[in-house]
Amino acid sequence: MTARHSIGTALLVLLTVAGAMAQATNPLVGSWKLNPAKSKNLAYTAGTTTVEAVGAGIKMTADLSGPGAAKAHWSFTANYDGKDMPATGNSPYGDTVSLARVDERTTRVTVKQAGKVTVTQTIVVSADGKTRTTTTKGVDAAGKPVDSVSLYERQ
Repeated sequence: MTARHSIGTALLVLLTVAGAMAQATNPLVGSWKLNPAKSKNLAYTAGTTTVEAVGAGIKMTADLSGPGAAKAHWSFTANYDGKDMPATGNSPYGDTVSLARVDERTTRVTVKQAGKVTVTQTIVVSADGKTRTTTTKGVDAAGKPVDSVSLYERQ
């Protein structure tokens, strides 16, 4: 093994470990359950969200249901780079999602329908990592006003 090959291998291992460690510290990663009693102005009364670390970003899968509201299941994978990425499934908010990291525990999500911003969500994970608050403002994909606060508990 040459010195150049050893250095290249060491750098690859270092970058892989650093990437894994960076994602391991993302407090948003995990499984979350909606607590409707501690939430405000929701169309949904039950829901779960799973967030997985993927590369420099996340994959988020959401399931929501409630009386009078259509069941919703959608997913997206996006980096924290502000680029629009497709949402698959039946998101009540739009067909693309972009992410921006505000700080270690805060993520800003911008959702668009056909290129037009519908909602902006601010997700804040508590300091102890046990709860997550999502504030959603704008209009849903059908144009109905949305101004809600959802509290999720880590599972």
